[in-house]
Amino acid sequence: MTIKKILKSNKVTLYFYDFIRNIRYTFIPMIRPVIIPNIMFSINKFLRVNCINRKSHFEKLKDIKNKHLGERCFIVATGPSLKIEDLEKLRGEITFSMNSICLAFDETDWRPTYYGIQCIGNYLRFEEDIKNLDSECKFIGEPILKRAEIPEEYYVYPMNMLNHYWLHTEYNTKFSDDAFAVVYDGYSIAYSLIQIAVYMGFKEIYLLGADCNYSSDLNHHFKNYDCFDPTYSVAGIKMIHAYSVAKKYADSNNIKIFNATRGGMLEIFERVDLDDVIANNKREKSLQPLS
Repeated sequence: MTIKKILKSNKVTLYFYDFIRNIRYTFIPMIRPVIIPNIMFSINKFLRVNCINRKSHFEKLKDIKNKHLGERCFIVATGPSLKIEDLEKLRGEITFSMNSICLAFDETDWRPTYYGIQCIGNYLRFEEDIKNLDSECKFIGEPILKRAEIPEEYYVYPMNMLNHYWLHTEYNTKFSDDAFAVVYDGYSIAYSLIQIAVYMGFKEIYLLGADCNYSSDLNHHFKNYDCFDPTYSVAGIKMIHAYSVAKKYADSNNIKIFNATRGGMLEIFERVDLDDVIANNKREKSLQPLS
C-alpha cells in the first residue's frame, strides 16, 4: 500500500493530507507572484541604496534629486475634463504628464517638461510618440523593462507593486520621497509622478485632469483611444484612497498639493481654479524687481 493510500485510509490523516495538498496547489501558487517579486525587490533595493550595486537601471535618478527644490509644478493627468486650452495656459510652467497626452500634440505646441509612463500597453501604443517627445526627462516604470527595450536616456524608476498584482478589496499603498529607492504603486501613474516630483524637491504641486470619475460610458480620458480599465467601477475609489496617503505625507512634510481639475470626484486635496493660479503667478512675476 502506498503512503498516499495509507494517509487516505484514516479520517485524521486524510484531513492533514488534504490540508497539505491545498497549501501546495492553492496557497503557494497564489502567493508566489507577490512574495517572490517583493523579496527580490527588497534585496535589490538594499544593494542599491547601500551603494553595493552601482550599476542598476536607476542610477540616473540620483542626478535629479532636489533639482527643483522649493519650486512648483503641475501634474497633468488625462481625465475627460482636460482641455487643450488648459495645456496652452501652462506654457512656461514646469509640468509633468503621462500616457495618452501624446494625443494632444497635433493640437498644441505645448509639451510637458517631464513625461511618465508605467503601463506596458500604453508604452507600446505610444512608443514612437515618446521617442519623438522633446522633454527634459522621460520616466519609465520598471515593469516595462520586462516587456520592452527602452533607450538609455530614459529614466527608469523602481516600482514596488505591493499586493496590487491581483484584485483585492482592501486598497493599500505607501508613499516614498526617495524615487531612487522605491516608487510605490498607487493605482495610477499620476501617483507615481507625485512621488517623483517630491524627490525632485517640488513643494507646491497642482493636479490637473485627475477626475477619478470612471463612468459606465467608458469615457475615461480626454481623448478616446479605446483603452479602459476593466476594473473601472472601483478604479476611482482606489486612486482616491492612494491620494489620501499622499495627502497625509504632504501635510506632514510642508508640501502643498492642490487639485486644479475642473470637476471630477477627487476631493482629498484643496480645490483651486487653474485660471486663478495662472493669473496670480503672472501677477507675482510682474511685481518682481528686474535683476
